[in-house]
Amino acid sequence: FVVQDGMMKTQGGMGMLWYAQEKIAHATIRVVFRLATRESDSGVFIRIPEKPTEPWMPINRGYEVEIGDWPDDFSCTGVLYTFTKALARPIKPIGEWNTMDITIDGPRTIVYLNAIKVTDFTEGQAVPAKLPGSHDPDRGPRPDSGFIGLQNHPGSEVYFREVSVVPLSR
Repeated sequence: FVVQDGMMKTQGGMGMLWYAQEKIAHATIRVVFRLATRESDSGVFIRIPEKPTEPWMPINRGYEVEIGDWPDDFSCTGVLYTFTKALARPIKPIGEWNTMDITIDGPRTIVYLNAIKVTDFTEGQAVPAKLPGSHDPDRGPRPDSGFIGLQNHPGSEVYFREVSVVPLSR
């Protein structure tokens, strides 16, 4: 990642920028982003159980909330990548700003994109099997809390102008 014109921009190879201060369990993560091209690809990692030791660990041990304008309902913006099917597809045209709110409340994850619900998932719900030979995430339970991070894909350009975390009222 680099800072450009007051925004974070994806740059470099496969990896992520993660928040190591504390695990997030009951909060809403707001991410305001825009895709530079149709091939732009990123994501917000949630529920990462421990400090990442290599780029694929967060994908296989946490969840990736996808950012990308892909045609598949299991890999479009706002879904838990290949785990959940989009309830709606409210992404704005390439180059426009989108607001994604990811609420983590114990085992439940709810994602709104531009104020429209895309995902409502509770740990333990049935998910599609991992496709043989694919780079899909490993299946299995994820923790109720974990570290969060932003994904970087090689050659992909995504801009972030806001990333904030607001604890839920208990």
